[in-house]
Amino acid sequence: MRVVIAGGHGQIALRLTKLLAGSGHEVVGLIRNPDHEADIAAAGGQAAVLDLEQVDATAVADMLAGAHVAVFAAGAGPGSGKARKDTVDRGAAALFADAAEQAGVRRHIQVGSMGADRADSLTDDEVFTVYLKAKWAAEEDLRRRDLDWTVLRPGGLTDDPGTGRVLLADKTGNGRISRDDVALVLAGLCATPAAIGRTLELVAGQTPVAEALKNL
Repeated sequence: MRVVIAGGHGQIALRLTKLLAGSGHEVVGLIRNPDHEADIAAAGGQAAVLDLEQVDATAVADMLAGAHVAVFAAGAGPGSGKARKDTVDRGAAALFADAAEQAGVRRHIQVGSMGADRADSLTDDEVFTVYLKAKWAAEEDLRRRDLDWTVLRPGGLTDDPGTGRVLLADKTGNGRISRDDVALVLAGLCATPAAIGRTLELVAGQTPVAEALKNL
């Protein structure tokens, strides 16, 4: 299986790359900073330098050619301002989906954010509100497309070691989840048809990941 990950140098993406490559899959991580190529390689993937804020869908589609799964795990990052929340968390997500459609890559997984469905009820203009609204817009865009999509909304992210036990459901309530376990779930979602067309929330829990995926 060939998997292309947008935001390939992100903390979750690097973990996902290591998991997939360790299972014998081919992984391509899209990055905008060539200095990050070594980190992708160390995780077992191939790096492709491509700035999703600067290119068109055709250039991204070229990178997606021959892929079986497209994973959008990019984000503007905690230090970015309001403008990049829109251009990355919404704009780049839509561009990546456009490219997937052009390249004929049907399986599409997008990493969202817990609370995105409440974004329209928020009236302040804080950066985090802009972020949630961008994530919600990206979800809405993806749901309108003819792709085999899944949106995964993790809870509050931690760097704690993964437990391999989660709560994965349409609604979970608020909670936290290790990046290790998010990556483990994403790897499983690549080959879980029951997740297609669903928006799933993910927090730490008591169910082994394989069982949680099977229960979908």
